[in-house]
Amino acid sequence: MLLWVSLLILASEIKSVISLHPPWTTLFQGETVTLTCKAFQFNAPQKRKWYRWYLPGEIQSETTENTYEARESGGYKCQAQDSHSSDRVDLLFTTASLILQAPSDVFEADSVVLRCQAKANVILNNMTLYKNGKVLQVLDKTSDFHIYQASMKDNGDYHCSGFKDTHVVSSNKIKIVVQELFPSPVLKASSTQPTEGNTVTLTCETQLSLQRPESQLLFRFVKTSMWSEWKISPEFQFSPIRRENSGSYWCEARRLNSLVQKQSQELQIQVQEIVRDVQIRSHPEFVFEGQELVLICSVNGVPRPITVSWYKKQPSLWKDRELQTSSKTEFKVPVVQSSDAGEYYCIARNGRFSLESNLVIISVKVPVSQPVLTLRPPGTWTLVRDKISLQCEVQRGSLPIWYQFFHEDVLLMKTKSTSERKMSHRLSLTENHFGKYYCTADNGLGPQRSEAVIPVSKPVLTFSSPGTRTFVGDKMSLQCEVQRGSLPIWYQFFHEDDLLKKREAISWITESYSFSLIAEHSGNYYCTADNGFGPQRSEAISLSVTVPVSQPVLTLSPPGTWTLVGNEVRLQCEVQRGSSPIWYQFFHEDVLLTRIEATSWRTRSYSFSVAAEHSGNYYCTADNGFGPQSSETINLSVIVPVSRPVLTLRPPRDQAVVGDVVELHCEVQRGSPPILYQFYHEDVTLGSSSSASGGGASFNLILKTEHSGNYFCEANNGQGVQRSYTVSLSVRVPVSRPVLTLRTARAQVVVGDVLELRCEAQRGSTPILYWFYHNNITLETSTSHSGQGVSLNLSLTADHSGTYSCEADNGLGPQRSEAVTLSVMGLTGSKNSLIATSVTGGLLSMMAIAAVALLFYCWLLRKAGGKPTVDSSRNPSAPDPQESTYHNVPGWIELQPVYSNVNPNRGEVVYSEVWSVKKENKLTAASEPEPFKNTDSCVIYSQVKGASTAASKPQFLDPLTPHR
Repeated sequence: MLLWVSLLILASEIKSVISLHPPWTTLFQGETVTLTCKAFQFNAPQKRKWYRWYLPGEIQSETTENTYEARESGGYKCQAQDSHSSDRVDLLFTTASLILQAPSDVFEADSVVLRCQAKANVILNNMTLYKNGKVLQVLDKTSDFHIYQASMKDNGDYHCSGFKDTHVVSSNKIKIVVQELFPSPVLKASSTQPTEGNTVTLTCETQLSLQRPESQLLFRFVKTSMWSEWKISPEFQFSPIRRENSGSYWCEARRLNSLVQKQSQELQIQVQEIVRDVQIRSHPEFVFEGQELVLICSVNGVPRPITVSWYKKQPSLWKDRELQTSSKTEFKVPVVQSSDAGEYYCIARNGRFSLESNLVIISVKVPVSQPVLTLRPPGTWTLVRDKISLQCEVQRGSLPIWYQFFHEDVLLMKTKSTSERKMSHRLSLTENHFGKYYCTADNGLGPQRSEAVIPVSKPVLTFSSPGTRTFVGDKMSLQCEVQRGSLPIWYQFFHEDDLLKKREAISWITESYSFSLIAEHSGNYYCTADNGFGPQRSEAISLSVTVPVSQPVLTLSPPGTWTLVGNEVRLQCEVQRGSSPIWYQFFHEDVLLTRIEATSWRTRSYSFSVAAEHSGNYYCTADNGFGPQSSETINLSVIVPVSRPVLTLRPPRDQAVVGDVVELHCEVQRGSPPILYQFYHEDVTLGSSSSASGGGASFNLILKTEHSGNYFCEANNGQGVQRSYTVSLSVRVPVSRPVLTLRTARAQVVVGDVLELRCEAQRGSTPILYWFYHNNITLETSTSHSGQGVSLNLSLTADHSGTYSCEADNGLGPQRSEAVTLSVMGLTGSKNSLIATSVTGGLLSMMAIAAVALLFYCWLLRKAGGKPTVDSSRNPSAPDPQESTYHNVPGWIELQPVYSNVNPNRGEVVYSEVWSVKKENKLTAASEPEPFKNTDSCVIYSQVKGASTAASKPQFLDPLTPHR
């Protein structure tokens, strides 16, 4: 039944729902998203007649289709027939270069895709997704980020960014709030204390979100280690329930084909045992003669049908009198007589059980008859000081009866008789006692009349206590007694003249008053006694009550829960009551600070100068010998000004490079939270971060070239700003791809021309190391410390034709230029041919002679045990490409040749090295040529084939490649 009711309520709240395809709420302008309007129905689906769309600009559109294609930004709602309108869905069509796309609604356990999407014609690098301002994931190979089984921890603000060249492009921000698919269920029971045999229904109450009406919930009910099967019904029934079904129950709900599962709070069910019981009662409870009396027999736990028998006790007979037997549970006496008084009971029977009830005593109230007043001794004339007795008696009437004795309409005594229908009062007459006396008798049905008295003696007050000392909470009894006096006597008890109690004694000449002691009961006590002839007062007695201390109250001065280091703080401990002396103790975090005795005041204080370690909980105790009492705890927060912060830069690598994310971490060694940290670069604020619980704070910075410089941070917790020392950061820029430029004096280069190779990178941190390559063979390396390019000059030969390239590297990865092809043409003209022929012939002859001389020279040195003396710069066995020296060849000039043989590869080919110098720089026979000067000389190589290489292809050395 409850299931149908909940489903009917749900049907009355049918709400339309908009779904998106694609599911994004943020798109680029020009794109289209299809909106679909759905409505969940409890009954079988029926054909929709219309759909109403609420579009941006307060436009309404009514269609028979449940889809709508949106291309404009704004809020969209829909309403399907027979349902309420949907929630608003906001769409954004943007011209931005980068957007972050996410679904409009996210529920727990959903699989969610966040898409960082760049515009079609925009290329972005280093795409990164952020959550709450922190890097969540670098999107290297995909633009999608998946959240599997979404939960509350995925709540937050998301955005992404990328680099376009050196500029950062950021997307829109999207706030994701993971919604509950359904709340935790509540377990309810039709009865939590049912009687055994009854039917009990358990109901697991929860409801799916209206945004996901198509989902299906399953339920099960659990008791300790036992559970039911998963079912669609949220109800479980015990029919009938038994005592073993008592225990703690809870229910669980989960979504079909999902891991979302929730549990209710536990519900305790206690099955009550069937108690077979028969009780009898009367109505009214007190009955008067002539009234109607109804006896009621209450039967519990006895299965029907039953019969009830009524009985009246007959003490003098061996068998009780049966009054009636029937199926009725009531027995009526229409007009009650005094003879109906007595004890009654009932017996219930059903063929299997026979249960007897308790007894009920019926007392029939009978009005008193007119009383008779008699004097003893008899007569109406008596002498002063005579003893007389006044007796008041009635012939009939229900007990108890109140008797009152009067003299001249003045009440002399009032007394109650519970066992007899007469009461006497004795007194010794005085002159004032002459007159008319009467008494009255009354049992609640109307009074009827007769009276005389003796003055009381001086009373004596005594008190009793459990020990020699009296404490708060002890029971104290004051007793006031007279040696003589006619009853009734009115006793009054006083404390410091304040009336405590007034009591009437009608059968004894003593009366007492008991009470529990409190602190205010210390002082003087006395009592008075009066029986109508004037009060008599007792002697006063003194009572001292010892009071344990009350719970002390601890206060701070100056007031407040926080203070600064160095301030003076006073702790004051005070009790509202307590007997002196009192010992006070002050504690900080259960550590005793001091102990002080108070003999005349209920307060003591303790002062100290505040330090940082004084933060924490304080309390005090008070004790006067009856056990210590502790105050409530007071928390004192000591605010410590921040120390000088320490700024730490944490780049991801040893050298900070443009594009890196560097963490600036600022932290103080001491200081009370919260602390506000601010980060600066060259006195320009970068950002701030607050630390609510102490510790440091960080700020992430994506490095650019201009981020080189000095950084510092400041810390402030409201007690003054502290600045860190300055930390320098140098941001290095990787070299760009270098550009190789070939510069010659003419458009078509020929042998002998001077070629300038210039290699330059447009950006990159210095120093930059440059390599020059000819056909992928290193020519030279050179370092630039100024950021400018470097050049290399070559005097061209026919072998210099080919491809040239260069490479730049500043330690962050080499970059190589595009290859440049160079073609070198040979010389033309007869003069040039003649010179070349002559030189070639002379060189061949001289190379042969030089080779022989060199071999002979080497043989002599080996024979002598020595080594040839050769310039280390010419030693071909130790080439160093990093220290190569290149020579610029001057224009055509008349040269003086100097020859030497070289064998750079220790092979069978011997080269003659010819150094030519200007004529005016002639060498003497004793001087040695200087072939390595960069001016006025050039080198010409010629090949002399060995016997083993006569058939091989000639190998030519680059004339500018160094040989040492």
